[in-house]
Amino acid sequence: MTKYLLKELKNELEGELQTDALTTALYATDASVYRKIPLAVAFPKTIEDIKKLVRFAQKNNVGLIPRTAGTSLAGQCVGEGIVVDVSRYFTRIIHLDEQKKQVTVQPGVIRDELNQYLKPFGLFFGPNTSTSNRCMIGGMVGNNSSGTTSIQYGVTRDKVVSMRTILSDGNLVEFKKLSDDGFNRKQYDNTFEASIYRNVFNELTNKEIQSNILREFPKTEIHRRNTGYAVDALLKYERFGGDEPEINLCELLCGSEGTLAFTTEITVQLDDLPPNLSAMVVTHYETLEHCLADVAPVMGHDLHTCEMMDKVILDCTKNNREQLKNRFFVEGDPAALLMLEVRDSSPEGLDGQLQNLLETIDKSGRSYASPILRDADINKAVELRKAGLGLLGNIVGDKKAVACIEDTAVALEDLEDFIGEFTNIMKDYGQEAVYYAHAGAGELHLRPILNLKKSNDVALFRSITTDVAKLTKKYQGSFSGEHGDGIVRAEFIPMMIGEENYELLKRIKSYFDPKNIFNPGKIVDAYPMDRSLRYEVDRNEPNIGTLLDFSDSQGILKAAEKCNGSGDCRKTHHMAGAMCPSYHATKNEKDTTRGRANALREFLTTSERPNKFDQKELKEVFDLCLSCKACSSECPSNVDVAALKAEFQYQYQETNGYSMRAKLFANNHRLNKWASKAPGIVNAVYSSKIIGRLVKKLAGVAAERSFPKIYSFDFDKHLLSIKNEKVNTRKSIILYIDEFTRYLDVEVGKDAIEVLVGLGYDVQLFYAESGRAHLSKGFLRQAQKLAQSNIPMLKKFADEKIPVIGLEPSAILTFRDEYRRLSPENVTDDMEKNCFLIEEFIAQQIEVGEITPDLFTSKSQKVKIHNHCHQKALSNQKVTFDILNLPVNYEVSIIASGCCGMAGSFGYEKEHYLTSMRIGGLKLFPAIDKTDGDVLIAANGTSCRHQIFDGTKRKAKHPISILKNALVQ
Repeated sequence: MTKYLLKELKNELEGELQTDALTTALYATDASVYRKIPLAVAFPKTIEDIKKLVRFAQKNNVGLIPRTAGTSLAGQCVGEGIVVDVSRYFTRIIHLDEQKKQVTVQPGVIRDELNQYLKPFGLFFGPNTSTSNRCMIGGMVGNNSSGTTSIQYGVTRDKVVSMRTILSDGNLVEFKKLSDDGFNRKQYDNTFEASIYRNVFNELTNKEIQSNILREFPKTEIHRRNTGYAVDALLKYERFGGDEPEINLCELLCGSEGTLAFTTEITVQLDDLPPNLSAMVVTHYETLEHCLADVAPVMGHDLHTCEMMDKVILDCTKNNREQLKNRFFVEGDPAALLMLEVRDSSPEGLDGQLQNLLETIDKSGRSYASPILRDADINKAVELRKAGLGLLGNIVGDKKAVACIEDTAVALEDLEDFIGEFTNIMKDYGQEAVYYAHAGAGELHLRPILNLKKSNDVALFRSITTDVAKLTKKYQGSFSGEHGDGIVRAEFIPMMIGEENYELLKRIKSYFDPKNIFNPGKIVDAYPMDRSLRYEVDRNEPNIGTLLDFSDSQGILKAAEKCNGSGDCRKTHHMAGAMCPSYHATKNEKDTTRGRANALREFLTTSERPNKFDQKELKEVFDLCLSCKACSSECPSNVDVAALKAEFQYQYQETNGYSMRAKLFANNHRLNKWASKAPGIVNAVYSSKIIGRLVKKLAGVAAERSFPKIYSFDFDKHLLSIKNEKVNTRKSIILYIDEFTRYLDVEVGKDAIEVLVGLGYDVQLFYAESGRAHLSKGFLRQAQKLAQSNIPMLKKFADEKIPVIGLEPSAILTFRDEYRRLSPENVTDDMEKNCFLIEEFIAQQIEVGEITPDLFTSKSQKVKIHNHCHQKALSNQKVTFDILNLPVNYEVSIIASGCCGMAGSFGYEKEHYLTSMRIGGLKLFPAIDKTDGDVLIAANGTSCRHQIFDGTKRKAKHPISILKNALVQ
């Protein structure tokens, strides 16, 4: 394919077509083990754009690989042609028909966001994947997704009413239910569409073909079955020997992985919202066999969920900050557990269902514990299970739980025997497999642990998959239950359904797509399952030295490789959490955790430069990273992009030099110290319209930004004066005066002293520069020197058991986070555990009864909290909520705000200003703008307070300042 032809195509599209090395690298992988560099990536804006892409592909024999969120586990979204990403523009909810309970959407609509829209109407879309906060309806149709709710609400195929698609001839057509007469009329038109209907009719009215399908395809009682094209599902229609009168070829398109037509609109059937009352029984088992034996009995009840997690997955949750709190219900060390949810519209009905279910569980006698969860606790348990896929990426090193046999589904009566034989196969291979997922549907996600960088394990990859395919065939199960065939399983379709049926699928493909332009290499004429892997097999591992210590991941490359592509970072601002705020603003793959990890992995392993970090593509991919650290907790694999970015910046600048602006921001503490000698003059310069604007221009700061004021203040003198007025009755504490508090936020420091001394604590001051500014700009050697200078004092305080309390989250939490990477040989657990946010310390003192509400005002006041991103990632928000509830009549709530968008110097930089404000404008600014003027806004981050002022003109206060004003003197 010549560059000229692609450039010509690019000029014809209203959307975008990108061929650069970064974009094609980002789209070379999905959530599977495969990597194929595409020719280009298209972002069509209109249906006409897609038609042009189809005609271009037909004319030039180029494949089109449709993609939404790119979370496919089987390799459906990778290919060597043009990847067509509809997630950027095809995102409209087109029409809701309340009477019919149907909604029409474009393929890029996210499942959970659709359900947010539908909730006020009392409706929802039932199929529910573990990726529901970022997976899209188009992808769900392509895979025929199902998820935890399928035992109650069915699979996507059951819900699709109609589809508008572009066929391989470039024409837009609609597939929907047709009467017998309508189907006949379709056949006799003189169109390409008519030829499809004629050929499908001729094939499926053939009695021998019908017999072959019924004999060889998976058992019909397995509702999760996606082996090849769903010709077996069409046999339910009268025309093809079944009972149903109307024919709908959407049955065939669902699960076809974009290999038959290109979807532009989908109409789906909705359900009424589930009963509002629910309870979940979590049965615990000492053996996997006991767990599996209980599935059939409990499925005799009207369950909404019957999910399983095994010990391997549960152990992964122990090391994940975000999921650790969701393990509260786990008793002992179970080999496996079942999560059994019942729902009802009345308390009496729910209790009755619970009682019946518990009687069945007690009668079986197999489980050793059966805690009952209700309300928010159910959501926590569900989140724990949904995180299972990504948590597997936490396995340190090159061995990973590999998706190849994870989609087998069998009839419930076969499940225990099937798993028994499967376990024996795994033992023969020396494998301890992972078991989790949809036990009630007869589907468990089973994964061997393999190192696909090694040829021996690649051979095992094929042989294990082959043996499990044979086992699945023995039980007439489905080898592709909900994740599709893709590359990893398409090779085995002939084995699963027989050669004659496979030839039928090839003919079906040719009727729809004679030139094989739609997602080639998937379902029929498949790519080999053990080639085009994400990692070069038996490669010489590159030796990549770093200043930061990444030994917890066995090096920076493996730290990036922990990303398995599950795409949790592609959730938008409509969902909970703060991960990837720049992606929320741009909707660009390069601005996700996955994009950044993939780019780092790609260029560190393919670059031939002496400094492998010296890549403009890496500079681009990290440019909009705010180092918010949300990924370190919200990413199931704990990919810490902030640490990756800091190392990249350091390495890149070592070769390319450090800019003047970077030096100014990194060394702002020294500048502020100098400025504090004449704060009046400096502040006058900063606030001057002419000189201030010139300073901003020279420094590369956005003209719209306001500079923080500089102060000169003697904290020691202030502490002494306050101490003279109070009697110390409580323990000694160290108040850390960080670089931001010392010269910028002096009022916060003063308020902290007054509160802590006022509460009776013996306060000592500790002055130190944390190194946060240096870390944020990649000045790692300077940050390391600061760490090595501060650690002895921090260890001394820890040894003396005097807690160190900090005001600015990004500074105090540096001691608990980055210092471990900067100076691993010197940091101790005791040192880290002795460093507290001031909110953490006060909340702890509240808990032990040292601080009580009677010390604070009884006046009424509303307070809304926006917490710093580092606190959300490395601590928790509840501590701030708890301390601001000390005054008995304070009405406190936490804003679901995500990231404010400032992130230290990021929001000041002129090229980042608009992105910064766009991020703030997604959630935080609107939430504040809705509040009355007498509502206090609490924000403990200095950057957050400045961003709030610049974005809303409201002055936010540090929580300690709010407490100071509430303290009874």
